[in-house]
Amino acid sequence: MIEVKRKEGESVGAFLHRFSTKMKQSGVLLEAKKRRYRKRAVSRRARRVSAIYRAKKKKEFIKTRRTDKA
Repeated sequence: MIEVKRKEGESVGAFLHRFSTKMKQSGVLLEAKKRRYRKRAVSRRARRVSAIYRAKKKKEFIKTRRTDKA
C-alpha cells in the first residue's frame, strides 16, 4: 500500500507529480495492467501441438542454414 501525504505549502500539481512518480516506482500500475485481462489456460493438447510445431520449424531453420553455408 502506498501512502503519500500532501506537504504543507505544496501545490496540487507538485503533489500529483510526486504521487505519480511514487506509483510508477512501486510497480502497482504495471501489475494492475498485467492482471486486467486474464488469459485462458491452454490445454495439454494445444501445448503439445505447439511444441511439435516449434520443434519442426526449428529443424527446418537449422537445415536451411546448413544448406545456405555450403
